[in-house]
Amino acid sequence: MLNNSIRRIFWLLNKFFMVPMFRLGFAPFMGTPFGGYIMVIKTVGRKTGKVRYAPVNYTISNGSIYCMAGFGRISDWYRNIKNNPSIELMMPSGAIAGQVEEATDPEERRLILRQILKNAGFAGFFEGFNPFTVTDIELLSKTEGLPLLRIRPVGLGNGASDPGGWAWIWGIVATIAIVIALIVCL
Repeated sequence: MLNNSIRRIFWLLNKFFMVPMFRLGFAPFMGTPFGGYIMVIKTVGRKTGKVRYAPVNYTISNGSIYCMAGFGRISDWYRNIKNNPSIELMMPSGAIAGQVEEATDPEERRLILRQILKNAGFAGFFEGFNPFTVTDIELLSKTEGLPLLRIRPVGLGNGASDPGGWAWIWGIVATIAIVIALIVCL
């Protein structure tokens, strides 16, 4: 029950706040040690064929980007990726295209999962332990059912200032605000 409530809260927060902020070009301002470091994965819906957006915590290591499916294999975005592993990422520093594969090596999982959970800020504690102090054995045990995904960059993706992004809205909003301010001041 609690897990479903948390999933619903994250779904609402992601759909109506995180994704719009990334699409508007505010991604560089969204990451903090408390709130976590976030990227948005753009997948293709396995049923609809439409572009779907999923904010996730991540880490970068050895030229790859890693994330985990925090709610496990039932996450829609994870199931979309399993259906089509070619994705795009909207990262704070830009957009890239990538190929996803599951990372199953225990040593890789131990190192990378700990870093992702540390990078997740307060959300890293939702797994039921402190990612900074948990033992390696407990970390691997408690994250056993959570897929770790390795994304290998293969090219550029579309970001907030590219076609399909929403950064253009700020130019219009600023222009309207300036016009209104000039009219009011005259």
